[in-house]
Amino acid sequence: MLSAGLGPTASYLLEARGVRKSYGTSEVLRGVDLLVSPGEMVFLIGPSGSGKSTLLRCCNRLEEPTGGSIRVGGIDLLSPKTDINKMRREIGMVFQSFNLYPHMTALGNVALALRKVMKKGRQEAENVARENLARVGLADKARAYPAELSGGQQQRVAIARALALDPRIILLDEPTSALDPELVGSVLSVLRDLRQSGMTMVVASHEMRFAREAADKVLFLDAGLVVEEGAPEEIFARPKEERTQRFLRDVPG
Repeated sequence: MLSAGLGPTASYLLEARGVRKSYGTSEVLRGVDLLVSPGEMVFLIGPSGSGKSTLLRCCNRLEEPTGGSIRVGGIDLLSPKTDINKMRREIGMVFQSFNLYPHMTALGNVALALRKVMKKGRQEAENVARENLARVGLADKARAYPAELSGGQQQRVAIARALALDPRIILLDEPTSALDPELVGSVLSVLRDLRQSGMTMVVASHEMRFAREAADKVLFLDAGLVVEEGAPEEIFARPKEERTQRFLRDVPG
């Protein structure tokens, strides 16, 4: 439930305002706003090094912001009183490199957090894991090890692992960038299904065609700033900023 006292901003599930992040003298994020309503799929686009991944990692405090504010479901993520481990159960994270345990089956990878974090018994954890593997089209791969799966299948296991904790929002950091081109479609199909089911997602990606088709909102980042944001048809068909126009000319899709 969203906390009281948020006023007109209470409709946002994720509310990041003025987020800054520096590494020494290098300022990677220079005051970024990211506002995500329940059920939205928001795409972050921009050149490598623009701050997309850093912004996502700040939104679940894998990186500590240097400044700004971040709220998820009305809870102040940066407050010392906030149980960040509890909040991370609300914020699923999918990385470009899958991060699966090679010695565990797909079922074991998905069930692990259910047992260790949610303290579910083995049978209950495996039942939930099977449900979520089926949700991403991998019911028949429960006993397969990561080395026996394609890259696209491994990424779908990673998505199932995030879904298994029943998060309110999922952050996806370049979920298809490590995949061979012919495997990208299977992952995007899962994201499309999740969007239709009402899952709230923020996706950093170079999949421009998919962003154009599936996103509710697109933010173009460059040099740690949001240069332009809007509906996909505005950003891709009628970008206002010269920097956005140049980026879209240079990127296929």
